[in-house]
Amino acid sequence: MTQDRSLSAEYFDRLYAASTDPWNFETSKYESDKYHATVEALGSKRFQNALEIGCSIGVLTSLLADRCASLLSVDVSDEALQSARIRCEKKTHVTFAQIQVPNEFPSGTFDLVVVSEVGYYWSRADLQRSIDKIAEAARRGTVELVHYLPKVHDYPLSGDEVHEAFLADGRFTNIRSARTEKYRLDVLSV
Repeated sequence: MTQDRSLSAEYFDRLYAASTDPWNFETSKYESDKYHATVEALGSKRFQNALEIGCSIGVLTSLLADRCASLLSVDVSDEALQSARIRCEKKTHVTFAQIQVPNEFPSGTFDLVVVSEVGYYWSRADLQRSIDKIAEAARRGTVELVHYLPKVHDYPLSGDEVHEAFLADGRFTNIRSARTEKYRLDVLSV
């Protein structure tokens, strides 16, 4: 796989057509542990207006919602969003939108932007465009990055490449980091 093209919406459509939970988010102990670590890394702070990029079927969304007054969760897959909406239907402060970052990006500012398990689907150019949009949208806010570390053949980038690109940008300050054998987590301030 070359790094000059992001994974397409059709790639994810095929995955969700084959399985409603292609990465076992609902049943995996690894995913459950990672999601709880993701929320715990935010400390005790509550957020007024948060954005989750790449929400998939909404398992992490449901946990993040408890820390946010308003949460916009976006994904490229309508199939995934349908599952996320059902999972979070009682959390009326959570809204969903089908958009493909960075080609589309929500308007407004956010005091929290979560980029979990999505950055390595972007090409290097799209990663930089996403970084620019996130830095602008999260001014004086928090950005949380969480990515699987082993290289996946289909993905244009690795988890480390995504995190290092944010850290090299200069607009972000790393305030908390954690690394396990399989994933990396960085909490940044803008």
